[in-house]
Amino acid sequence: MSSATPPTGTGALAKREARLAWALLAPTVISVSLVVILPLLAIIWISFKPFTLSDLRPPAPVIRESLRGSGDDLRIEYRLRNSSQEIAIEGVTLTDVLPDGVAVGEVTAPCVLDGKDLFCDFGTLDGGQRERIRIPVTVDGDPDAFEEIVEGSKPRLTGSGPNVLTNFEFSLENFARVFDGSEFWGVLWVTLFYTVFGTIGALVMGLFAAMLLNKSFRGQGFIRGLYLFPYVAPVIAVAFTWVTLFDPFSGSANALLVQMGLSSEPINFFGERPLALIMVTVFEIWRYFPLSFLFILARMQSIDSSMYEAADMDGASPFQKFWLLSIPQLLGILSVLFLLRFIWTFNKFDDIFLLTGGNAGTRTLTVNVYEQAFAISNIGAGAAVAVVILVCLIAFSFVFFRFISREEGL
Repeated sequence: MSSATPPTGTGALAKREARLAWALLAPTVISVSLVVILPLLAIIWISFKPFTLSDLRPPAPVIRESLRGSGDDLRIEYRLRNSSQEIAIEGVTLTDVLPDGVAVGEVTAPCVLDGKDLFCDFGTLDGGQRERIRIPVTVDGDPDAFEEIVEGSKPRLTGSGPNVLTNFEFSLENFARVFDGSEFWGVLWVTLFYTVFGTIGALVMGLFAAMLLNKSFRGQGFIRGLYLFPYVAPVIAVAFTWVTLFDPFSGSANALLVQMGLSSEPINFFGERPLALIMVTVFEIWRYFPLSFLFILARMQSIDSSMYEAADMDGASPFQKFWLLSIPQLLGILSVLFLLRFIWTFNKFDDIFLLTGGNAGTRTLTVNVYEQAFAISNIGAGAAVAVVILVCLIAFSFVFFRFISREEGL
């Protein structure tokens, strides 16, 4: 009687292979976690914090020591302040050793002097609080020689306050600020318009470009390379070219429109609503249609030509061959391209920022992240907008894979 063979994938060899596979994948998993997951978790964490640019450093006492006055009014001054305007610092003390050759007058609270050792206990410094300690002194010799010694010494400070970034106190203040009023919804609408029409336009333009080059003819390679120019050219160069070309004062496009009588005065293409939004969307289509063109053309050239020969024999028109034969074969790659282009366009920042800076009704969510985090130094609000972008893309991906991709067999 023969022994039973263990099921496939459950034997000792399969387990060793699985452990080896995980060991080989471990560096990749760790790298992805460090590069992608950890920054993402950090952004989510910051979004629930009232965190501004000034909070990058934890609150701490700041001291400045100097020799002031002259003659009988000579004194050592300590100027102490709380680096935070809102958070209190507890246990603030100052310790310093006075230089030799200095005779010290009366020392008042909160400071005490033991020989040359000065100790001051300030207790708690409220947010933005400042303290000034004046110690009258007399020096043996030239005061100017002691000034460098006094100001060159470094008093020792103690005291600490809660760090907004690392404590476990959370709030929805940033999200309340993001969703407050109609500004957010206007920005969201601009983002959706820019993303949807930019994505669909790039796919449609790429599809027609692929149809034009899906034939062998002389100079085909040169035309293909020319089509790739918008995608491979540096974005700062092409954005500057577009801004210069459509400038209302010195742009060639406006000069041509006025000379042809199509416009009575120059048009501010990137400075008027809603024309500026249309122009940045057209720029998005023009710049990124080559990516769609490459993928669609590759898929077209893999379609069996016998189907088109049979359709010719049946008397099918070019439109019927395109709609009934080509489109069904291209739905898979079009769906993937739509998913990728939608995500990339939704996250696009540099194009709009270079063309308009987010002005004239072209501010998208990504531009809003920049303005919140850096223009007004509210990093927490900027992180909250970034989390909103993440939620929108997760929702879109869920709908895509739940409904659209199922219909396309992906």
